[in-house]
Amino acid sequence: MPDGAEIKARIESVAETKKVTDAMYMISSVKMRKAKREVEKTTPYFKALKEEIGELFLHIPETSNRYFKVPDPKAGEHIRHGILLVTSDKGLVGSYNRTAISVCENYISHHPETVIFIVGEYGRQYFRSCGIPYVEDFRYSAALPTVWKAHKMCADILDYFHDGRVDEINIIYTDYINGRPSECKRNVLLPLTRSRFAVEKNGEIPEKQFYPDPDTVLAGIIPSYLTGFIYSSLVDSYCSEQQARMTAMSAASTNADDMLKELRLRYNSIRQAAITREMTEIAAGARALKHKKKTENRTEGGTFGK
Repeated sequence: MPDGAEIKARIESVAETKKVTDAMYMISSVKMRKAKREVEKTTPYFKALKEEIGELFLHIPETSNRYFKVPDPKAGEHIRHGILLVTSDKGLVGSYNRTAISVCENYISHHPETVIFIVGEYGRQYFRSCGIPYVEDFRYSAALPTVWKAHKMCADILDYFHDGRVDEINIIYTDYINGRPSECKRNVLLPLTRSRFAVEKNGEIPEKQFYPDPDTVLAGIIPSYLTGFIYSSLVDSYCSEQQARMTAMSAASTNADDMLKELRLRYNSIRQAAITREMTEIAAGARALKHKKKTENRTEGGTFGK
């Protein structure tokens, strides 16, 4: 059974750990609020861009744009699949990373030759340890997502798409739902569909002129739209990561409080037992001294009487 000094050392250790978990909770809370503020600044632009593409389609009955070309396996085409997986850079986030990786593993089990692009060091380390190949030079951090970072990711992925190394690209990310558990999603990034940009026709369609032609204009806008979609997914995942870390740190702090309560009870019990033992020894010693003194007095009294 541990003695009082050992339990006291454990109390100090758990208390220090609780300070760390409380600090990590607060840091994640600040990071999440900052990311939400940043995405709110850019949302109107990308929303307007999506609406503009929808209006553009009102003037294009049909398009042969490569971003909308859906490969047909019946025609003998081999579909080359790609996945953009968003994970975190670090652990201590509960099941956040494990869920996203499981969705990715399930996908590649059906498409073994999938080209994998990974955001976040956790995901890269996991696939490296499992011996699953991924794009090594696609090395982006999940921390502090920005539009510029999303633009660079989009450019790298589009290089594979333009070169024909992938025909279809999916993105796996964790959607952030404020106040509710986050949900891991897999959405098709490319090729796009016209229904994705559907807009309501209100009256007559105003005439517009496109230079040099609508398809060229469409091809120039799509990369910006994809950048916005990737950026939104990165921010959602980042907020979900911080929420998961806050939940994990809150649970850790609660467990630390329970441990401290139990350890302090044990420590106080040991101290009380030690105090009781000391008082018993003192009382026993006092009784022994009193008995000894009485014995000496009797002896002296008997001798004097003779």
